[in-house]
Amino acid sequence: MNGTGTGTGTHRTPHPVIVIGSGPTGLLLAGDLAAAGVPVTLVEKRPEKISNLSRAFVLHARTLEQLDARALADDLEALGQRLDRLRLFTRLTLDLTDLPSRFNHLLVLPQYEVEKALKRCAVEAGVDFRYETELTGLAQDADGVTVEVGGPGGATESLRAAYVVGADGMRSAVREAVGLPFPGHSVIRSVVLADVRLAREPETLLTVNAVGDAFAFIAPFGDGYYRVIGWNRSRNVPDSEPLGLDEIKDVVRLAFGHDFGMHDARWMSRFHSDERQAPAYRVGRVLLAGDAAHVHTPAGGQGMNTGLQDAANLGWKLAQVINGHAAPELLDTYQSERHPVGKAVLRSSGGLVRLAMAKRPWTLALRAAVTTVVNAFPPIGRKMAAQVTGIGYTYQAPRGAHRLAGTRAPDATLESGRLYEALRGGRFVLITPEADAASGAYGEQGARKDRLTVERWASDRRTTVLVRPDGYVAWAADGADAAAIEDAVAAHVG
Repeated sequence: MNGTGTGTGTHRTPHPVIVIGSGPTGLLLAGDLAAAGVPVTLVEKRPEKISNLSRAFVLHARTLEQLDARALADDLEALGQRLDRLRLFTRLTLDLTDLPSRFNHLLVLPQYEVEKALKRCAVEAGVDFRYETELTGLAQDADGVTVEVGGPGGATESLRAAYVVGADGMRSAVREAVGLPFPGHSVIRSVVLADVRLAREPETLLTVNAVGDAFAFIAPFGDGYYRVIGWNRSRNVPDSEPLGLDEIKDVVRLAFGHDFGMHDARWMSRFHSDERQAPAYRVGRVLLAGDAAHVHTPAGGQGMNTGLQDAANLGWKLAQVINGHAAPELLDTYQSERHPVGKAVLRSSGGLVRLAMAKRPWTLALRAAVTTVVNAFPPIGRKMAAQVTGIGYTYQAPRGAHRLAGTRAPDATLESGRLYEALRGGRFVLITPEADAASGAYGEQGARKDRLTVERWASDRRTTVLVRPDGYVAWAADGADAAAIEDAVAAHVG
């Protein structure tokens, strides 16, 4: 049994946090919580084996930075293939080499490799996995959440938790259980997908093209198979309609003029692409993350990346609350910070897919204008690249806060190494020019030593910065004295 701080006293629950869904979002969240000393039960209705039939193929810069803070990025980079430019549609290409990030590129890597890495972390941290177990009921009260689950062989069980997080995808049982709507609509119907071999290798790592009536995307798995996704405007049929390889070939020929000699399909599927977002990411002690909270078109490859950012934002906040270092109101900032980002991703991905599929004269003219402006004015292209890759988002800071508060903290050189190495372990990082910081001031050797790392700039920079575990600036000041720094650490670290 574990004590759970609530701001009004301490109560005990067998499962401080239950996470429903073991996709990338659920795995990262559960692993972060367990690493912070919070016992986590992860419930997943699928069998234990990680499927290689995943749709996501792209890791963006901000996600790679988060994975770097968990000592995972370098190994994943070795498995994937880097791409310096992202082509969104004909003639519009975003140059990623100017991104202000250690990861100034896009990493092409199947989702299952990301899941494997995150699962290893979760297992090592002690997450309790419950596979072939499905949520059948959920009820919450002032003190916690009761979850009813059905397990293998028809076994049923009632679990009690302080908090429950639904990371269980677009058809989230958690979202439905708390009565949250999922407003939106289908943007593209009858999208076809296949994993195939190709007789003719594409000239580029990510091969994308769109014409008036068709769209196609090709990416390598790295094992000789390629993921092909396509859409034919004139072929609008239900997801249940049988799908054959000839239909896949037809779509690819429409988009590219040839089908690359595709053969030996090991998996084919038909699906539709929606734009939807829950109005709230938190209802009492129940929270949503990833596709359970928002879904959007695959344009720009932002889906899995946005969900992983949700998890990175929520994990440290839940840990602070459950371990008694912050009041439950801290969880309200998850909604205020991540909901606007989800909304922005819906707008950007939806806009990209509509421009890519432009057919009417006015939409073709708009696409040509956007392409001309982005190509002619590099600052606009850089801003667009920052948004697609996730590094351009900031969180709203309190009135009167330092200009850095709420911004993403780029990797920086410190006396002991890099910032994102210092973030490993889920700690806050205080970076100060003051000499006494290195001696363990501001609580580093006291009650906060497991949650705060104190570092010094390797340069002569004079700004003192407190970085949150998710790599965003919690507080900053120019020329702050020891009392001001201690007040800031007490307010944010606890």
